[in-house]
Amino acid sequence: MGKAELVLIPGPGRGHMVPIVEFANELLSGDERFSVSILIISSPFENSPVRADPMPTNISQHHIQCFHVPKPSNLPPSELYHESPENYFSLYIESHKSQVKDIIVNRFTPTTPFRLAGLVVDLFCSSMNDVARELEVPSYLFFASGAAFLGFTFYLHSHQELHGAEFEKSDSEFHIPSYINSVPAKALPSFALNKQGFVAFAALSREYKKTKGIIVNTVSELESHAVCSLSDGVIPPVYTVGPLLDLKVKSRTPSDQLEYDQIMSWLNDQPPKSVVFLCFGNYGYFSEAQLREIAAGLERSGKRFLWSARKAPKDGKFSTADDTDVTEIIPREFWEKTKEVGRVCGWAPQVEVLSHPAVGGFVSHCGWNSILESMWFGVPIVTWPMYAEQQLDAFLLSRDLKLAVELRIDYRRGSDDIVSGEELERAVRCLMDGGDGDGVLVRKRVEEMSMKCRGAVLEGGSSFQSFERVKETILANGPMTTCARAT
Repeated sequence: MGKAELVLIPGPGRGHMVPIVEFANELLSGDERFSVSILIISSPFENSPVRADPMPTNISQHHIQCFHVPKPSNLPPSELYHESPENYFSLYIESHKSQVKDIIVNRFTPTTPFRLAGLVVDLFCSSMNDVARELEVPSYLFFASGAAFLGFTFYLHSHQELHGAEFEKSDSEFHIPSYINSVPAKALPSFALNKQGFVAFAALSREYKKTKGIIVNTVSELESHAVCSLSDGVIPPVYTVGPLLDLKVKSRTPSDQLEYDQIMSWLNDQPPKSVVFLCFGNYGYFSEAQLREIAAGLERSGKRFLWSARKAPKDGKFSTADDTDVTEIIPREFWEKTKEVGRVCGWAPQVEVLSHPAVGGFVSHCGWNSILESMWFGVPIVTWPMYAEQQLDAFLLSRDLKLAVELRIDYRRGSDDIVSGEELERAVRCLMDGGDGDGVLVRKRVEEMSMKCRGAVLEGGSSFQSFERVKETILANGPMTTCARAT
């Protein structure tokens, strides 16, 4: 019958692409029974500030082939994006179904040496279940975020009568089974406060339940409560296979390589665990007023810091200059007073920085990949969420798991809210000095969690065993097909 081939359909964007490619790398590592095709749907957003090659850069295994999906003519109107980015994104992905099906059908013919074992679809791509049904093959969900947030999506589906209206009450709290504590409305993602976004995610989660299994980039020891809450027999089996991280040394452009060398050289001169790293992801830019408050907080903290500072793009249009040039925004006194203890950059090699022994804290937007990287390297976080599900991630880390110092759980990029320098100073001091004991406790718990995450992927560990179950489930769920009947 040949190899069992999985077709992976990630959502556009590095945060979705990297973990699903790492899943493919791990699937094929030392196992000759599988091959993988990755169908790449281009981003709908022009002027996107994502520093990523259109092809995955972290492929390390043979038997992985990539195909670009052509853009269809029936794209949703761009005006819908302003009503709800999540709804627009879901419709955008759905509009590619015919193109995805054509690629699969043309790839699998009676003469090919491999057979289609199923589709693995990103959390935004669950509409591709329709393609799997038409081809009469199983589909699996790849969930690049955490198990707690997965539980939140099911909560939306089972509480559709809310339609976002009740969530808008700032004094409301909600018992969401995948979280230990009641979740305040201010910690909910922005899409849950928007009717179109609410309905879009409820529809996505309805399709999640129709898959043969849900593969989550998390560690059972990290999210034990959330994972247990998902084992109620109502949803498909959940497989915790994380942390799936791209930890390889990367090739860089000459300018990035120069920045990398300067950053690493500076870190090499700093004492162990003395530097707090501030980095906010691909979309982590701030207003000029907020940048000045960050500078004031860092200056007053007196701590060593590496700050990836990026200002908001002009008129919504991103450029390299907008990305890095903050010199004229921040007062001259800041540069003079911090030149011996701090470094400000635009782009930063996050994985390499977090792995450096000089780094002892991480002020983060709480994107899920960043959280897993910080846990892997044992670097405690100060929470500064900005968009997507990051408010819930910050709540999970700081209040449920006690693995972070809470700066904010309710900050939203684009709002008029400003985090003051005093707030940042207190949070940084708490993390780096220990404060009233919270920082000491957080650091100890993160160091313990780092050991658990590393142990999970070793032979016999929880994620290792879960991955083995995924493989056997895929092979058992056949029948595998050439797709000839779908032509």
